[in-house]
Amino acid sequence: MSDANHSFGQALVKSLVGERGHIRIARALPDIDVTLAARTHDAMPYTIYQLVKHMHYWQQFMLEHLEGRKPQLPANVSESWPEEKGPQDEATWKADIQAFLDGVDQAVAIAETAQLDDPLLYFPGETKAGLLRNIASHNSYHLGEIVLLRRFYGAWPPPGGGFPGVTLFTSDPLDENTDTSKL
Repeated sequence: MSDANHSFGQALVKSLVGERGHIRIARALPDIDVTLAARTHDAMPYTIYQLVKHMHYWQQFMLEHLEGRKPQLPANVSESWPEEKGPQDEATWKADIQAFLDGVDQAVAIAETAQLDDPLLYFPGETKAGLLRNIASHNSYHLGEIVLLRRFYGAWPPPGGGFPGVTLFTSDPLDENTDTSKL
């Protein structure tokens, strides 16, 4: 694996797990209970449950392509959204979250080991890197909606806080000595 492939793979890993750009996906979901997952809000068309199921649907679709399989494309994108507003019970919901997070881990493993510029057999014009980036951006987009819903419901931040939890700068980038005309 080339240095460039490895470096880009590590950047994809950070995007897939949510490092720096937003809270890690693995920290944003597990404390959501079945009641919160099924709660509706007038300003949003989907529940947290529906968002997680939709994210998982497309993540699995893309992972199948990355593994060299040809998943069945839905007749309509609406098929990727569950009709039910919430999970059957707490155990089912926890299994749904875990299945989604296991898919994130699978995408990370591919990003760490694959030749990222390899084309995909059943996805003309797309590479492994492109599809991994798509997984990361799709999940990030909908994670933002989940965070917004949690804020609407007063269920934010999750245990441990809502910030990504990384130090972006080792010192204040805009202290009194900073020449802001160069920024």
